[in-house]
Amino acid sequence: MRVAVAMLPALATTLATTVESLIGDASKPAKRGPAPKLQQQLDPISQLPKAQQRFVIQILDTVIAQANR
Repeated sequence: MRVAVAMLPALATTLATTVESLIGDASKPAKRGPAPKLQQQLDPISQLPKAQQRFVIQILDTVIAQANR
């Protein structure tokens, strides 16, 4: 999967994690098998025009904020 490097900080914030955790630890072997649904959706989202990417991020921010109440 490919995600633009410039998107990583916003994505990490949206997912309440760190950029490092998104990138993964190279010393750990990768899991085998299909990627989780969210992971599979990140690549198509990164291919959207910037305005649509911002819209998706706003939606995710809203959902996460509501879940953390």
